[in-house]
Amino acid sequence: MIIINIIFLLLFIYLAINIIYFLVIAVAGRFGRLPIYSNNPLKKNIAVIIPSYKEDAIIVDTARKAAAHNYPADHFQVIVVADKLQPETVAQLRSIPVTVLEADLNMKSKSLNAALHYPDAGVFDIAVILDADNIMAGGCLEKINDAFQHGCQAVQCHRTAKNQQTPVAVLDAISEEININLFRRGPAVLGISAAPIGSGMAFNFTLLKEIFSLDHILSNPGEDREIDIQLMKRCIFMHFIDEAYVYDEKVSNSGVFEKQRVRWLEAQVNHVKRFFDADMKSAPRSATFFVKFLQNLLLPRLLLIMVLGLFFILISFQYFFSFNVLMPEPFWWLATIVLYAIVLVLSVPLKFYNKNTLKAVAQVPVLMIAMVKAILKMKSGRKEFLHTPKVFKS
Repeated sequence: MIIINIIFLLLFIYLAINIIYFLVIAVAGRFGRLPIYSNNPLKKNIAVIIPSYKEDAIIVDTARKAAAHNYPADHFQVIVVADKLQPETVAQLRSIPVTVLEADLNMKSKSLNAALHYPDAGVFDIAVILDADNIMAGGCLEKINDAFQHGCQAVQCHRTAKNQQTPVAVLDAISEEININLFRRGPAVLGISAAPIGSGMAFNFTLLKEIFSLDHILSNPGEDREIDIQLMKRCIFMHFIDEAYVYDEKVSNSGVFEKQRVRWLEAQVNHVKRFFDADMKSAPRSATFFVKFLQNLLLPRLLLIMVLGLFFILISFQYFFSFNVLMPEPFWWLATIVLYAIVLVLSVPLKFYNKNTLKAVAQVPVLMIAMVKAILKMKSGRKEFLHTPKVFKS
């Protein structure tokens, strides 16, 4: 029994650290204020890079909207990396027109590297990375330009849902906004470098080219986490622009959700290990280093909900059947559950408190099963990119 008590105590300490960290960040994100960059008449040259792997159904629409973005046409260029796109899709892209780089790379990081090193790339000051389903809201590039004119070298835009046509998509949209608050807005308010998402990101062009020249990132399916590590090693702060919206397609069924979470879970595990690689010995042991390490140790949100739910059931059994195995007392476990509920309430935007969300909540058990299946499908050292197809057009 003592051993069981100790195990529960250690688990409680781990979960409590998760929840206290999230609570501090959630409060900062909900009530704090980010800097607003004033409009600058000077315009930097921007490359909008869109890697597209077998995204024939949607890439033409994305590229057309990107090319029509309301930023001076002589100061930005859309570059599509056409990885295994059909010839007719490539022909449509060239007619928009956008720059098309045909490739057979099977990896997002390699596609980005190809775009950053193509012959005319030297004319750009900023690289903006979009996914094949991303649509920039009006003024997005202007806001990025304003931030870089004020000295920023790395910026994460506010990625948000462009579709909520199914209950799963609604839940994924809510999940995106919670992540924005807990890993981008909240940290940035507290002076902690925001975590990159993987798209809707902007970087000093030369800096990003340098990062993508590293062999390690070219074979890494979790390139956004490696970017985060490289920024940390260089003591470069990633800013978050709340009003620079990038609309992103949310997964619409549990099968795609499962595949996406396999990729995300593998990337998290790999980047916990990454902190112990030889090259990390030279990384400055700053507050950012330890926060980034902690972020990689945090339990994914759906798993945290599942674990807390199981402990709530165990507390109920203890109460009704008069036995006690939990350490510490049930009060402290209940307190952690309540605090985590507060974290979620603070992080979900008010617009989601509606009947559609209530209906979508019924799908949470389905997604929990998908998450468990995703854990079982994880592979150590996976080199291929797990592609999740996108089809929704705004």
